Amino acid sequence: MKLHILFITSFLLFSSCKNESKKTEVKELTIAEKIAEANGIDNWANVNEIKFTFNVDRKDSHFERSWVWKPKTDDVTMITSVDTISYNRKTIDSSSTRADKGFINDKFWLLAPYNLVWDERTTITNQDSIKTNLTNEVINKLTIVYGSEGGYTPGDAYDFFYDENYMVKEWVFRKSNQKEPSMITTWEDYEDFNGLKIAKTHVEKDNSVKLHFTNISVK
Repeated sequence: MKLHILFITSFLLFSSCKNESKKTEVKELTIAEKIAEANGIDNWANVNEIKFTFNVDRKDSHFERSWVWKPKTDDVTMITSVDTISYNRKTIDSSSTRADKGFINDKFWLLAPYNLVWDERTTITNQDSIKTNLTNEVINKLTIVYGSEGGYTPGDAYDFFYDENYMVKEWVFRKSNQKEPSMITTWEDYEDFNGLKIAKTHVEKDNSVKLHFTNISVK
């Protein structure tokens, strides 16, 4: 009888330890997930509305368009100097396709670290200790390549250079995954908006192009 009780007790202890081990197991985040997390993606579920103005300054011109996006319903409003267009991304038609192309571009620049985990049909690779193009700083690189089908710009590639805190410092856009860069800019002027860490300014090496965000509001 005592042996039977001892066996049962030992089995229960073993089962308890095994279950406890399962509870404490933590899935290791991917590099993409770590970058998204460092930039505040855990707070995205609380966002009801985000507003921002996308600006592009060149030596002799200025371009801007503003957006109001309600991610829970996917209602979008584009505001420019000549037009205002409102639509829902679940029912895009010929009248809203052009506006949506602009929205996807501008939103990608604003929230690219989140798109690393949001976007599907992508291939992601990582490299350690890579020299950046603009500052020659040795940090790490994540490359995301989009599938050849789907989306407005299939097949494009982006190289994200990130530091030890998983914050993006520079990136390279390569159209159609070509070897040579199509555009290289900084990621700077970070600010926290209700938990979302956003780089407000992106500048090319020769300062010929400055892309920046103003009027950012997160509710």
